[in-house]
Amino acid sequence: MSLMPSRREFLHVGFAGGIGLTLDGFLRAKQAQADLKDYQSTEGTAKSVIFIYLPGGMCHQETFDPKPYAPVEYRGSMNPIATNVEGIQINEMFTHTAKVCDKIAICRSMTHGEAAHERGTHNMFTGYRPSPALSFPSMGSVVSHEFGPRNNLPQYVCIPNQPNEFAGTGYLSSSYAPFSLGADPAAGNFTVRDLKLPGGVDDTRFTRRRNILDAVNSHFNAKEKADSLKAVDSFYQRAYAMVSSEKAREAFNIEAESAATRDAYGRTQAGARMLLARRLVEAGSRFVTLTYGGWDMHDNINAGIRNQVPALDQGYAALISDLATRGMLDETLVCIATEFGRTPKINATAGRDHWPKVFSVVMAGGGIKGGITYGTSNATASEPEDDALGVEDWATTIYKCLGIVADKELMAPGDRPIEIVNGGKVRTALLA
Repeated sequence: MSLMPSRREFLHVGFAGGIGLTLDGFLRAKQAQADLKDYQSTEGTAKSVIFIYLPGGMCHQETFDPKPYAPVEYRGSMNPIATNVEGIQINEMFTHTAKVCDKIAICRSMTHGEAAHERGTHNMFTGYRPSPALSFPSMGSVVSHEFGPRNNLPQYVCIPNQPNEFAGTGYLSSSYAPFSLGADPAAGNFTVRDLKLPGGVDDTRFTRRRNILDAVNSHFNAKEKADSLKAVDSFYQRAYAMVSSEKAREAFNIEAESAATRDAYGRTQAGARMLLARRLVEAGSRFVTLTYGGWDMHDNINAGIRNQVPALDQGYAALISDLATRGMLDETLVCIATEFGRTPKINATAGRDHWPKVFSVVMAGGGIKGGITYGTSNATASEPEDDALGVEDWATTIYKCLGIVADKELMAPGDRPIEIVNGGKVRTALLA
């Protein structure tokens, strides 16, 4: 990239010099652009992410890392079942998921050491350990920052709402915040807030209102350069694009799915949320976060698993199969995550307590190798035995699939360069 300015650029610099931009400042900016070119994000193997978050701390022993040969006080009373991959077993309640294990990777060595819900959640949404000095952006907001919108759809969507503060923009501009539905797609009268024109407002009146608003925005933007105003303008532009685009509105129309598809996913919270997530990435959204259930099972974990898992199992297996059938799985990365695992030993109330030393996450599609387990926990599921997977490496691997350079520096307040992920390495054994 040439650092010598063109005649037009030189004249512009000469003009700008009168308001504080000197030629050497301009050349430094040109060099910064040249340096940045090597760090531009380009779509990788994954064009979209569906991030299924199970809040509360899903136990690994009663889900994806059963220990049938451990003493009963460690293994619990539930049994493992075989999957369609020889040698891989999962909990007996995952009967549907057992049939798609050839398409998924079960990571049994996730670890981070944070036993508090908030801190563990922060790790899994940002790829960073919590810091009192800086608020880090979620992976969804980073993806929104790195890529432009597609098909007039929001790049980052939360179903049904932004689940926690760590799913937000952190130090990035609020224009990269998630679009929250404001309603549950499992509800019988599900509609997405703000997507319909108010009563009495037709397309002509809608366009006239937009033109007036554009004029007002231009006036204020000429006088103010605050992030809040830029974000508001960005939100308005995206909102107008969505409301005026029939294709964008239709992406949220879960009722357009056939009865057979609705039944396959399950007419449950988990099933409806996963089906809507598939519609959104199919239409063009890049990062969709959805939450399901409550997994903080300090008491009677057996009953808790039997209550929570069936809808998750059916919806997840249907999602993986549906994406594969549509030819979308290779370009859609699907992750199941939680903030930590549960204690190796069953407690006095037949439950398990917080345990961040080792737990499980599941990945599929988007460049991830299927039909494998990655890493192991020890015989009592109390700590990693092989290939411990920290949050930095996990997040870096996700970014690698998306085509994002994880050690690229973004600018935090005070012009502080902060790496998207600090010190993470791609776990190539997870990649197809």
